[in-house]
Amino acid sequence: MASKNVASVSKDICVACGACTKVCPRQAISVINGCFSFVNEDLCVGCGKCAKTCPADCILIKERAS
Repeated sequence: MASKNVASVSKDICVACGACTKVCPRQAISVINGCFSFVNEDLCVGCGKCAKTCPADCILIKERAS
């Protein structure tokens, strides 16, 4: 069963620094073509570590869509 929450990245604000990829315990985040971070929602457990680490403050933890 998937977790209730999931991380969401604002691509327009993301600076692709990779800080989120380093702290994700499930390796659910990757940087796409050096442009922005992408969250694999199948792997994400919504723990919020990425959002707390992000220097650009572009990651939100939201309720997973049903």
